[in-house]
Amino acid sequence: MHAYPMSCLRPAPDKASTFAALPYDVFDRASAKAYVEAHPKSFLAIDRPETAFGPGQDMYAPEVYAKAKELLDERIEDGTLVADGRKCYYLYRLEQAGRSQTGIVCAAAVDDFVDGTIRRHENTRADKEKDRIDHIAALDAQTGPVFLAYRDNPVLAIILNAAMSGRPLYDFTDEYGVRQTVWRVARQDAVDAIEAMLEQIRCAYIADGHHRAASAVKVALARREEHPNASSKAPWNLVLSVLFPASELKILAYNRVVEDTAGLTADELLAAAKDAGFAAEGPFTEAPEPEERHTFALFAGGSWYRLSLTLTPEEEQDPVASLDCSLLQDRFLSPVLHIEDPRRDPRISFVGGIEGTEALSKAAGDAGCAFSLFPTSMDELMRVADAGLLMPPKSTWFEPKLRSGLFIRPLSGIDPELAMKQEAGEA
Repeated sequence: MHAYPMSCLRPAPDKASTFAALPYDVFDRASAKAYVEAHPKSFLAIDRPETAFGPGQDMYAPEVYAKAKELLDERIEDGTLVADGRKCYYLYRLEQAGRSQTGIVCAAAVDDFVDGTIRRHENTRADKEKDRIDHIAALDAQTGPVFLAYRDNPVLAIILNAAMSGRPLYDFTDEYGVRQTVWRVARQDAVDAIEAMLEQIRCAYIADGHHRAASAVKVALARREEHPNASSKAPWNLVLSVLFPASELKILAYNRVVEDTAGLTADELLAAAKDAGFAAEGPFTEAPEPEERHTFALFAGGSWYRLSLTLTPEEEQDPVASLDCSLLQDRFLSPVLHIEDPRRDPRISFVGGIEGTEALSKAAGDAGCAFSLFPTSMDELMRVADAGLLMPPKSTWFEPKLRSGLFIRPLSGIDPELAMKQEAGEA
């Protein structure tokens, strides 16, 4: 694959912990507004600029995106953001609950997304793509990294470990207890070694950020029409990305809550589950944690039940049909609860595994039902993507989430005068 060193805007070291924020899409409108009110100079104010307006404001109106640009310029002017004009890699490590993952922050080639070298596993929605396209256009910059995974490479791991022996650029623990550490790799021999090793990676996978990736690609293709002779390494032909070795990533379950039971009692739901091929145990007062693939926990009527399923040979051989989220949808949610399109049916909601099973039973209440799933694995994700197939919506929940705002890639390049001025100031 083609993943290059990059120049960028980034927060001054003493501002990184207060400026960086969780991705725009983990907040609903109310929680984004509340966060920005409590953290007015955080990157989320730029990522979700509708928070600067009243509740009746159209969040996709031109003046909203113009506000994002205004706030970005303010953060450059007040020194929160500095211009790093030298093309380098950054190594980004996140540590949580005794485990860590370290990624390479880079500019990945748009063509790798187009030709399948970087593989997707989810569909995107046009309205969400347009929001990020308009955001990129207003800022003339990519601001949220695409979260990529690659199959482990031991030689690359040795190079990265050596590069992390020096003093980090950033090192802070965020409000969720995740330690965020970043190293800047600017020495030319180290940059060349990383780039050479990345060229040996046959393919990568979008773990999270399908809408950010699709939007960046569409912006690039539009600019190619305006600049047909531009280099393939022109800033808009590259996508802000972070590459992680697959073995270091943790996927949590993405659980389901249905607001009703389609008129069925808990006993009738269990009978329907058995008719669909599930073995059932219970009731239990506490949620029985799914311990392996094809096991589930069902909450209904105030009690929990353990469900397990034996697959047909056809299901076993199908990378998508064998996913637990597919099996639940095809065997139960669709035929029993009449959830035909989980992407659009308002009766179903999705709860990340980070929330725990108590959140499921609370959300289901007396009238609904909930399902706890075993997490999708990285092997399953890569198997689906390698086959050129798509996973059902809300199949994976990656934790911890990457912070946005630590790296911002202007699509017109870094202003040399600004970079020189700020380098002089830092010196």
